[in-house]
Amino acid sequence: MQNIALWRHVGFFLNVVALALFFPGIFMPMFSLEMSMSAGLGSSTSMTTELINQELSIMQTVEQLWSENRLLVAVLIFVFSVCIPLLKSSLVTYAYFAKRQLLRAKIIGFVGAIGKWSMADVFVVAIFLAVLSTNHADTATQQNINMLGFKFVLDISSSTLSNIGIGFYFFVAYCLLSLAGTQCLGRSVRLANERS
Repeated sequence: MQNIALWRHVGFFLNVVALALFFPGIFMPMFSLEMSMSAGLGSSTSMTTELINQELSIMQTVEQLWSENRLLVAVLIFVFSVCIPLLKSSLVTYAYFAKRQLLRAKIIGFVGAIGKWSMADVFVVAIFLAVLSTNHADTATQQNINMLGFKFVLDISSSTLSNIGIGFYFFVAYCLLSLAGTQCLGRSVRLANERS
């Protein structure tokens, strides 16, 4: 009996810690992106323009996608990265405090089933990582221009720099701890069923 209670308590504790990491994970910057372009006639006359300089969290990404009328992507990210994790945490908490073993088993079974949908959390993180794969991409071209009998060499270059933000680490930690907590609670349910 003590082993079952231990797995149950550890699972609940891990889910509470995961939930504490979840909110910084969705509100703190997931990544930053800087993009600039330079053009000039040699290095002495070069002019640099900043095209993009922003940090985005999951919630800011959802908000930006919504405002740009990319509704399907905004809704999918919101549902899979915010709603399902909150639903899972609520159900795990309810299961922890449920008095009846059968009810607890059904809830944990359901959480395990929707846990497969939580792979979308990982998918969202993978999208951010794909964006980050452009880290420090530089391009440079030269254009020869003939104007009024003069030849000019126009240097055009662009630079893209992206970095992982602190929100990324919080969100990944949430995903891993939530999964571990749910597994522990599931183990307590299986052990209880074996003893019955």
